[in-house]
Amino acid sequence: MATSLHHPPLGARRRRFVLERPLEQPDGFGGVLRRYVAGPVLWGAISPSGLADRLEGGRTDTLPAYRVTLRARVAFDPTMRLAAGPRRFAIRAVSEPDAKGRDLICHVEELARESAS
Repeated sequence: MATSLHHPPLGARRRRFVLERPLEQPDGFGGVLRRYVAGPVLWGAISPSGLADRLEGGRTDTLPAYRVTLRARVAFDPTMRLAAGPRRFAIRAVSEPDAKGRDLICHVEELARESAS
Protein backbone atom coordinates (compact mmCIF):
# COMPACT_ATOMS: atom_id res chain seq x y z
CA MET A 1 0.00 0.00 0.00
CA ALA A 2 1.38 3.45 -0.90
CA THR A 3 2.23 5.82 1.96
CA SER A 4 -0.21 8.47 0.74
CA LEU A 5 -3.05 5.96 1.15
CA HIS A 6 -1.78 4.47 4.40
CA HIS A 7 -3.65 5.67 7.45
CA PRO A 8 -1.73 5.84 10.74
CA PRO A 9 -2.77 3.40 13.45
CA LEU A 10 -4.97 4.77 16.21
CA GLY A 11 -2.03 4.74 18.64
CA ALA A 12 -0.15 7.18 16.39
CA ARG A 13 -2.98 9.70 16.69
CA ARG A 14 -1.71 11.22 19.91
CA ARG A 15 -1.91 14.86 18.94
CA ARG A 16 -4.86 16.74 20.42
CA PHE A 17 -6.48 19.21 18.02
CA VAL A 18 -9.35 21.57 18.60
CA LEU A 19 -11.47 22.44 15.59
CA GLU A 20 -12.02 26.20 15.67
CA ARG A 21 -15.02 27.65 13.87
CA PRO A 22 -15.22 31.28 12.75
CA LEU A 23 -17.74 33.63 14.31
CA GLU A 24 -18.26 36.87 12.40
CA GLN A 25 -19.86 39.98 13.83
CA PRO A 26 -20.47 43.36 12.19
CA ASP A 27 -17.77 45.90 13.06
CA GLY A 28 -20.07 48.93 12.72
CA PHE A 29 -18.20 50.25 9.67
CA GLY A 30 -19.63 47.93 7.01
CA GLY A 31 -17.11 45.13 7.59
CA VAL A 32 -16.94 42.18 9.92
CA LEU A 33 -14.78 41.10 12.82
CA ARG A 34 -13.85 37.43 12.77
CA ARG A 35 -12.93 35.51 15.86
CA TYR A 36 -12.70 31.79 16.36
CA VAL A 37 -14.58 29.68 18.88
CA ALA A 38 -13.49 26.27 20.07
CA GLY A 39 -15.39 23.33 18.68
CA PRO A 40 -14.89 19.60 19.19
CA VAL A 41 -11.64 18.00 20.32
CA LEU A 42 -10.16 15.69 17.70
CA TRP A 43 -7.24 13.28 17.92
CA GLY A 44 -4.91 12.92 14.99
CA ALA A 45 -1.45 12.50 13.55
CA ILE A 46 0.54 15.30 11.94
CA SER A 47 3.35 15.00 9.42
CA PRO A 48 5.25 17.60 7.37
CA SER A 49 4.32 17.92 3.71
CA GLY A 50 6.58 20.74 2.50
CA LEU A 51 6.31 24.50 2.21
CA ALA A 52 3.60 26.75 0.83
CA ASP A 53 4.09 30.24 -0.58
CA ARG A 54 1.40 32.80 0.26
CA LEU A 55 1.20 36.30 -1.16
CA GLU A 56 0.22 38.72 1.59
CA GLY A 57 0.71 42.45 1.96
CA GLY A 58 2.69 42.71 -1.27
CA ARG A 59 5.24 40.09 -0.25
CA THR A 60 5.48 36.34 -0.47
CA ASP A 61 5.64 34.43 2.80
CA THR A 62 6.77 30.83 2.95
CA LEU A 63 4.79 28.82 5.49
CA PRO A 64 5.30 25.26 6.69
CA ALA A 65 2.66 22.87 5.34
CA TYR A 66 1.48 19.69 7.05
CA ARG A 67 -0.84 16.76 6.59
CA VAL A 68 -3.14 16.02 9.54
CA THR A 69 -4.91 12.65 9.62
CA LEU A 70 -8.13 12.55 11.64
CA ARG A 71 -11.07 10.24 12.05
CA ALA A 72 -13.89 11.24 9.68
CA ARG A 73 -16.48 12.53 12.13
CA VAL A 74 -16.82 16.22 11.43
CA ALA A 75 -17.56 18.19 8.28
CA PHE A 76 -14.77 20.66 7.50
CA ASP A 77 -14.70 23.81 5.43
CA PRO A 78 -11.88 26.22 4.54
CA THR A 79 -13.04 28.89 7.02
CA MET A 80 -12.22 26.60 9.95
CA ARG A 81 -8.82 26.02 11.48
CA LEU A 82 -7.16 23.49 13.74
CA ALA A 83 -5.47 24.40 17.01
CA ALA A 84 -2.81 22.31 18.75
CA GLY A 85 -1.80 24.14 21.92
CA PRO A 86 -0.52 27.59 20.87
CA ARG A 87 -0.14 26.56 17.22
CA ARG A 88 -2.83 27.32 14.65
CA PHE A 89 -3.28 25.65 11.27
CA ALA A 90 -5.37 26.98 8.37
CA ILE A 91 -7.23 24.22 6.56
CA ARG A 92 -6.49 24.49 2.83
CA ALA A 93 -7.98 21.21 1.57
CA VAL A 94 -9.59 18.04 2.90
CA SER A 95 -9.45 14.63 1.24
CA GLU A 96 -10.30 11.00 1.94
CA PRO A 97 -7.45 8.51 1.53
CA ASP A 98 -9.90 5.76 0.53
CA ALA A 99 -13.58 5.35 -0.24
CA LYS A 100 -14.35 3.82 3.16
CA GLY A 101 -14.81 7.21 4.85
CA ARG A 102 -12.88 6.26 8.00
CA ASP A 103 -10.22 8.93 7.81
CA LEU A 104 -9.82 12.48 6.60
CA ILE A 105 -6.58 14.08 5.49
CA CYS A 106 -6.46 17.81 6.20
CA HIS A 107 -3.85 19.68 4.19
CA VAL A 108 -2.96 22.60 6.44
CA GLU A 109 -0.55 25.52 6.71
CA GLU A 110 0.80 26.72 10.01
CA LEU A 111 -0.20 30.28 10.70
CA ALA A 112 2.27 32.81 12.04
CA ARG A 113 1.66 33.55 15.72
CA GLU A 114 0.66 37.19 15.19
CA SER A 115 -1.87 36.33 12.43
CA ALA A 116 -3.35 33.40 14.37
CA SER A 117 -5.02 35.60 17.00
